[in-house]
Amino acid sequence: MPGYGQARGAWGWHPLDSRWAQRVVDAAGVKAGDLVLDVGAGLGALTAPLVRAGAQVVAVELHPGRADRLRRRFADDPVTVVRADASDLRLPSRPFRVVSSPPYGISTALLKRLLAPGTRLVAADLVLQRQVANRWTSHQAPAASRWSRYYDLSIGLRLPRKAFTPPPHVDSAVLTIRKRH
Repeated sequence: MPGYGQARGAWGWHPLDSRWAQRVVDAAGVKAGDLVLDVGAGLGALTAPLVRAGAQVVAVELHPGRADRLRRRFADDPVTVVRADASDLRLPSRPFRVVSSPPYGISTALLKRLLAPGTRLVAADLVLQRQVANRWTSHQAPAASRWSRYYDLSIGLRLPRKAFTPPPHVDSAVLTIRKRH
């Protein structure tokens, strides 16, 4: 496992610029008291504006050094840091939202988990590789016939490569998911 001191590229990490993170949170419409998961929280680019919006945040981060830094940074805020792999994550038993810039390599697994039968997900705004977001909004994703009855998926903000440091080699967009009423 790469150590914390190794280059970002060892983990394929492309942190989101704080200005773009604020735009993603603003577009998500998070309200005070919302329970929000930030999967792949990194050092808190999305966590910080979520806290400012009044959310109760569960920041999920697998990297041990980043998880420790999150704990220190948000020690006095309504943030619970969970060091876990997204594929092992236990989802909340009460209604929750997700505002996240997850590692692109876990996008499909995370989406399957969030949209699985019985989930209490009410909304998600996920910064994903644009190609993946397009596949999910065109109903070409796994189990589309099942989840499309319960959720509306669309493309939100489009993020330029320069919204990340270092810039990834792919284009990104926010996949918005809203539970149908």
